[in-house]
Amino acid sequence: MKSVCHVAAEFMKARAAHGSAAARVLSADMCKELKTKVLRLLPPTSNGPTLHQEPGRADEAEILSCTVKALKEGHIVAVPTDTIYGLACLAQNSDAVRKTYEIKGRNEQKPLAICVGEIDDIHKYCKVKVKTELLGDLLPGPVTLVFERSEVLNADLNPFTTLVGVRIPDHGFMRRLCQMCREPLALTSANISSHSSTVEVHEFQELWPKLAVVVDGGPIGDQSRLGSTVVDLSVSGKYRIIRPGCALSSTVDVLERKYGLSEDSGGEK
Repeated sequence: MKSVCHVAAEFMKARAAHGSAAARVLSADMCKELKTKVLRLLPPTSNGPTLHQEPGRADEAEILSCTVKALKEGHIVAVPTDTIYGLACLAQNSDAVRKTYEIKGRNEQKPLAICVGEIDDIHKYCKVKVKTELLGDLLPGPVTLVFERSEVLNADLNPFTTLVGVRIPDHGFMRRLCQMCREPLALTSANISSHSSTVEVHEFQELWPKLAVVVDGGPIGDQSRLGSTVVDLSVSGKYRIIRPGCALSSTVDVLERKYGLSEDSGGEK
C-alpha cells in the first residue's frame, strides 16, 4: 500500500489534470507530518460493487480491514456515506468520541448520531416504539431516526440527552464497516464545525493530518450537501422533524400514509 504522501500527490495530480481549482501539490513538510492513509475505493460497476484491481489502489477488503483496525485502535476515520462524507469512531470508546469533537471543533452539547449495519442493531442500542417494518421502509437510506437510548450505549456519548439518532446508510462500504466492527460507530459530518458539509475528500483536506484513515469513495452522487433527514420517533404515534435533510417528503409520506403517525409540533425536548 502506498504511503500517504505518494497517494496524496497522485490524488492532487489527478485533480489538476481534470482542471479542478482545488488541486494543489502538498508541501514536503506537510507530507512528512501526515500519518494518514488515504485509500481510494474503486467505483461500482454494472455487475456490482467491486471489481477489478487497479495498480496503486487497495481493494475494498483491504480498505475495510485497514479502517476497522484504525477504529479498534481508537482512531478517527473519514468515510463516504449515501449523503455526505463523515467522521467516524467507535461509539463505545469515550476517548475516541472526545477526539471527534476536538477534531471538528464541535460544541459538546451537540449530539453525535450512531451508525449500525443491521435493523436488529437498532433494537440493541435504542428503545424502539415503532414497528420493525417501519424501520425497514426507511433504512438503509438517507434518514436518521431518533429514539430513546438503551443502557447498552456508551453513557459518555451524548450524556446530556436520553435520546440518540441512529443511521444505516444506503452505502455498501459503510454497512460492511459497521458489520465488521460489531459495534456502533459515532458518525458526524466531515468538516470543521459550522463549515459546509463535504461531498469530496479534498474539501476537508485540512482535517486529514488528524485522521488515521481517509476513505475516498469519489464524489457523493447527491451533491446536495443537505445530509440525512432527522426525525424524532421517541414518542409513540408521533414524529417530529429535527432536520429536513435530503429525504423529507418521502420520509413523511411513509410515516403518515403507511403508518398513521401524526406530527408532534410541541417544543424542543
